[in-house]
Amino acid sequence: MNELDTTQKKLFDDLRHIDENGNEYWLARELQTALQYTKWENFHKVIKTAQIACKISQQSVADCFPEVRKSIISGKGRKSEIIDYKLTRYACYLIVMNGDPRKDVIAWGQTYFAVKTRQQELAELYECLSEDEKRLFIRGDIKQKNMLLAEAAKKAGIITSLEYATFQDAGYQGLYGGMTAQDIAENKGLKDGEEILDFMGSEELAANLFRITQTEAKMRREGTDTPQNANAAHYQVGKAVRETIKGLGGTMPEDLPTPEKSIKELEAETRKQLKSKND
Repeated sequence: MNELDTTQKKLFDDLRHIDENGNEYWLARELQTALQYTKWENFHKVIKTAQIACKISQQSVADCFPEVRKSIISGKGRKSEIIDYKLTRYACYLIVMNGDPRKDVIAWGQTYFAVKTRQQELAELYECLSEDEKRLFIRGDIKQKNMLLAEAAKKAGIITSLEYATFQDAGYQGLYGGMTAQDIAENKGLKDGEEILDFMGSEELAANLFRITQTEAKMRREGTDTPQNANAAHYQVGKAVRETIKGLGGTMPEDLPTPEKSIKELEAETRKQLKSKND
């Protein structure tokens, strides 16, 4: 293990606690600082998303994210309580997998907590998920990878919202046979403001995830530095994914059925179930 690897490992090893029964755990508020989240409110949102992922993977949220209360003394001498969590290694893994991928420390955490055996277990578990659970699983991954794609686009000189919309359309046009995001929304019968990715089934989401990850990788690998080249790269990757689907005899993405419930509705239902269990 090189010096950098040792530093990364020590960062998370130093935060590890052992309880009276010999079980390891990490405290959320300590992990928050290590992962460079300045506000608890922002980090708590990541925890809530990780809890949804935990439920989807059919693990006990209560066991992986047990709440603890801490008493603190404010600057005015008032005593109050704050929420913290005793996190298992798996809970930490879910948190870093749902954290901001642009932070180097998040990548370190993913390496530290994502044990190969656990990754294999998740791959096997995915096959057992329901269609809605698969949609939630992939949509969460897309949110992360889209952040990296946006970062690559920015480095290529895509700054304004209009430029980014054009960049996104290039990818969609390649994958959807010339259709823009607006065309896809109309094809799905969506209302203004509804996100097309939230109204895709797992198969369609998977095709878009591949488009996103491969475009980001291509732009990073080739050092794409102009909006024109970025748009061309996104279109090329989208088209290549479409041709792969066609070659395999698959259904074109625009012909796949639109789910009745959006991702936001499924997430709301999952949060409600979690809240009822915790009450």
